[in-house]
Amino acid sequence: MANDYAMTRAEREGFLADTHVALLAIEQEGRGPFLVPVWYWYRPGSDVHIVTGGASRKVPLLQKAGRASLCVQTETMPYKYVTIEGPVTIVDRPDFNRDVRDVALRYLGPQMGEAYLAATTVEHETAVLVRIKPERWQTVDFTRWGT
Repeated sequence: MANDYAMTRAEREGFLADTHVALLAIEQEGRGPFLVPVWYWYRPGSDVHIVTGGASRKVPLLQKAGRASLCVQTETMPYKYVTIEGPVTIVDRPDFNRDVRDVALRYLGPQMGEAYLAATTVEHETAVLVRIKPERWQTVDFTRWGT
């Protein structure tokens, strides 16, 4: 039955490319997965890009696990979600304009985005870029219900 609600490749990639707050899940030994909301950007056919502080708890967990899962969803009916899982690559320096500024403006708009960037200047100095290569996808689109 869940396959009746699966998205096509173009639909899932388009949905993932839209603006959603994602939930990032990372394996951690002896506990449940570490789960945290994140901003991200994605272009169809590429990796998911996430910027985080170099001292963030996410970084050593990602380095150890080597993989992560990411889930994005709608918050209103009819519900849709896309979950991806795959290997991670950590890059020491994100591209400020592409990975930091553009993402802040995308999520907060021009005025609040610029204010956020000004208030978090120090954090940008130690930021790292996390890329997740989508290997496995799971999707649901309940707009298909009853069709």
